[in-house]
Amino acid sequence: MTNTQVTHIQIDNYGPWTVTPEPRREVDLQTLQSRLFADLSQLFGNRDGYVFFSRFDNMIAVSNGLDMDAHALVQESVGNRYPVTMSLSVATGTTPAQALGDATDQLQEAGSAQDKHRREILKGRTIDDEFRTEEDVQIAHFDVNDATGKYTDQLNEFDTFIHIEQGYAELMRYMRQAHGSLCFFVGGDNVIGVCPDLDEADYQDAIDHVNDAVEVDLKVGVGRGRTAQSAGMDAKHALEHCRANGADVELLF
Repeated sequence: MTNTQVTHIQIDNYGPWTVTPEPRREVDLQTLQSRLFADLSQLFGNRDGYVFFSRFDNMIAVSNGLDMDAHALVQESVGNRYPVTMSLSVATGTTPAQALGDATDQLQEAGSAQDKHRREILKGRTIDDEFRTEEDVQIAHFDVNDATGKYTDQLNEFDTFIHIEQGYAELMRYMRQAHGSLCFFVGGDNVIGVCPDLDEADYQDAIDHVNDAVEVDLKVGVGRGRTAQSAGMDAKHALEHCRANGADVELLF
């Protein structure tokens, strides 16, 4: 049984800040968002977590292995380096979607995302080290079959982007609705899914659904681990097995 720990990261009062005292240049906002994501990716990554950018003003981390003190240090580091602050809410669950739902509820109970008085909230609970296992996190690494041959080398970049995004969007919706998973586009033609305890048939079903719905052909490697990074590395190796043997699904556990 998986036990995913999820952290909902939300920039405090971000919308009003972007237009105070007057609208800020979009290029500056995009730069801030990208740098903040890069720093958070490193701050959580140095502790074996994963961060996904979501909408940039909101981000989602798989944070198994980080206790509340570690979250506080991440929060402090951002507060010392950026003109904005962020709130963190942590929750756990047997499905990633449930954990994120609980984490979001905690943030919303603390106040609106645009409440100027809500600053640097840190709420929730983490998994005690004595209860952690090597099966807590299940990571699925999807990619598009022959994306270079079908899209990159054949279509203009924007049409390629549309095809990849259609596949991602359909996969994201289906995995959330059917399996309580959270899937995130991570660049190129790659999507990483944070999943509950799914089996080979579940992944094959998702791949078949995306192919039927939007005609995007996927393969997936899946790993398990104590942390997101250990599970993710196994998923990468499993995906290489798919590439080598032509399989749709490979589970490395």
